[in-house]
Amino acid sequence: MDNDLFVTLQHAWASMGAAATTAVRIVLILLAAWLVLAVTLRIIHGFRDRVAARIADREQVKRAETLARVARYVATVIVYLIVIMLVLAELGVSVAPILGAAGVVGLAVGFGAQSLVKDYFTGFFLLLENQVRQGDVVTVGGHSGLVEEVTLRYIQLRDYDGNVHFVPNSEITTVINMSRGFAQAVMDIRVAFREDVDEVIEVIKQVGAELRADPAYAVRILDELEMAGVDRWEDSAVIVRCRFRTAPLEQWAVRREFLRRLKNAFDAHGIQMPYPHRVLYAGEATDGTAPPFRMQAIEAANGPDPHEAGRARLMR
Repeated sequence: MDNDLFVTLQHAWASMGAAATTAVRIVLILLAAWLVLAVTLRIIHGFRDRVAARIADREQVKRAETLARVARYVATVIVYLIVIMLVLAELGVSVAPILGAAGVVGLAVGFGAQSLVKDYFTGFFLLLENQVRQGDVVTVGGHSGLVEEVTLRYIQLRDYDGNVHFVPNSEITTVINMSRGFAQAVMDIRVAFREDVDEVIEVIKQVGAELRADPAYAVRILDELEMAGVDRWEDSAVIVRCRFRTAPLEQWAVRREFLRRLKNAFDAHGIQMPYPHRVLYAGEATDGTAPPFRMQAIEAANGPDPHEAGRARLMR
């Protein structure tokens, strides 16, 4: 009886020792994985900070930040996968059948989830070719906004209204990036037909020179105002086109300030904005007689007196 009890206790102690050994090994694996991941992430952070400190080009800095985010994501996934396989091996689970089954399942999933696979391939080439970076303003997949995050799976955009758009990379066929190198603030100025176009162009040039001389906008504007001239005629206006070459993402601020100053300059010089020109006709009676009256709206921009802008005339 004593011998049987001793043997039982010995087997129990051996089992507890094996379980304790397995537990210790799993803890060591988790600690090693945590240490490797922490060191890897620190190296990635250090590389990003070193690149940002040595490169003055803002575009290259944004590219380094985007690649660093993707590198952190990839490193985390790889470490987690290795940890899972090592822990399963310590628990006595054979990893080889799991890997074989995973290959078969992955092949089946690949056929069933082609868009997901395309997301990762497209995202990889988007980053490799430096088409989109965090902080850019782009139009992709029919959505426009500021790029907040770029991953191998999707691009996260925030539009002007604050809405967040998640665009899968597989839906991206064309990338319109408004943040590369420089931008153009294009203005189409509408003036009335009665105005002297040469005078209008001189006023526009004067306002453009004053804006570029302003210290608050001198760093945003890269070149003198480019005057294209009369671009086209519309029903009630002459369109004069011009543009500023600006720093990236500054085209909207420059355009708004230029239009504000130009409105004040037009008021000071008495340059009229165009009014729509419409003719209203009452039609004919069923017996073919003439209509009882005809009302014609007179466009003030084509008249001699600006105060006649909103008046109408009845003709009987």
